[in-house]
Amino acid sequence: MRIGLLTSGGDAPGMNSIIRAIVRCAEREGHEVIGIKRGYRGLIEKDFVKLTSRDVGGIIGKGGTILLSSREERFKKFEYRERAYRNLREEGIDALIILGGEGTLKGARLVAEETGMPVIGIPCTIDNDISRTEYCVGYDTAVKNAVEAIDKIRDTASSHERIFIVEVMGKHRGFIAVEVGLATGAELILIPEEKFPKDKIPEEIEKAKSMGKLHFIIVLSEGYGNAKELERFLKEKIGEKYGEIRSTVLGHIQRGGSPTHYDRLMGTKFGVVAYESLIAGERSGFVAFERGKFYIEDFEKAEEYKPIDREAYRLNLKLAI
Repeated sequence: MRIGLLTSGGDAPGMNSIIRAIVRCAEREGHEVIGIKRGYRGLIEKDFVKLTSRDVGGIIGKGGTILLSSREERFKKFEYRERAYRNLREEGIDALIILGGEGTLKGARLVAEETGMPVIGIPCTIDNDISRTEYCVGYDTAVKNAVEAIDKIRDTASSHERIFIVEVMGKHRGFIAVEVGLATGAELILIPEEKFPKDKIPEEIEKAKSMGKLHFIIVLSEGYGNAKELERFLKEKIGEKYGEIRSTVLGHIQRGGSPTHYDRLMGTKFGVVAYESLIAGERSGFVAFERGKFYIEDFEKAEEYKPIDREAYRLNLKLAI
């Protein structure tokens, strides 16, 4: 069997662990893995490379993806998908394993439906927002990176008695903000799922300062709003009565760097399950992880709404005194 392997969308720490696991499992059993570079763009442009065990040596601890990635708008048009399918046939690829987030898995579903080729997806996104799986590869590293950054910011905030707004990733969902906010003892977490009234934020700051707090940390998910805009709003409302107000955007620092041991382990396990499921005859779906077990879930389930941990969110409100 010739297995095509690609990574698409935003890179996620742990993707290389998956690539390594798939290539080594396949080679051990006499199958070939063809890497498709730059995601769906590589499918369209036939940017293929054969991968061997030696090609994936030493990559388990590297961030990003050795196959490179992209967001390819052309793949939404059938004429370009048709070109991609022709490239797959010419290369003699029998099946695909596709790594990425929600948009990537939508593309994988299209490939499976339109070609009849076996396609297995693996959820890789630091946002952890794919439904029907408790975990998406990359999330643990993103949370660790954000926690470390906010711990450092807190030192400065306390020393100068400042109010700090820290914007973390999460365009549509607040998974990172909730976990990071709780882990760093933030005074307020702002997420798109819980529209905390902006006008009440000055009251929260005043309350905290009246209780003797030296600083006030706000962890803001980008889906709630913009850190700089919130900084301007607070300066207009309360000035620097309760301390200087500063904002920072962590941005892509959250998805960079070496993956944590957990993302390395989970990436390896996701990769092995994807490969073994394909060899066992699975035709279509993505690898999901629930209650300690892996299984193959239907692609359409990935698009369902995945709720955040609202108990964790409410717990932070209780502890922020």
